Amino acid sequence: MASTHEHPGEQAAQDPIKLISIRDTPLSVDEILRAVGDDAAGGTALFVGTVRNHDGGADVDELGYSCHPGAEDEMRRIAGKVAAEYPVRALAAVHRVGDLRVGDLAVVVGVSCPHRGEAFEACRKLIDDLKHEVPIWKHQRFSDGTEEWVGA
Repeated sequence: MASTHEHPGEQAAQDPIKLISIRDTPLSVDEILRAVGDDAAGGTALFVGTVRNHDGGADVDELGYSCHPGAEDEMRRIAGKVAAEYPVRALAAVHRVGDLRVGDLAVVVGVSCPHRGEAFEACRKLIDDLKHEVPIWKHQRFSDGTEEWVGA
């Protein structure tokens, strides 16, 4: 019997980037899960970022996201880097822009790999790099009337 690493399903897919998008409409976890579905994947990891009701000790009422026109291209570059580093079968990332309320989905990313450990690692790398490198800015509005800009 051949080594399991020789099976094509153990390798990265030819074109693993299935969905990269920045949009001003509500996000769907199911859309990402469908996009990263792959019969050769034994592990699928998702990260769902939501708008929370606090930050830095202050109550958040709402926030708005805006982005640079090249932000989606930067997301695709980062996705390609993650796909090259891990045996990714499928990868998807969608970020929301516009005004959001507490509880709204701000970002959803998903990665499927042959094994769970690889999927967890690749998903974490993807969201961490997106958060640090993609030019998306968050404008938080606090309950006390103050506001703040945060972003890559």
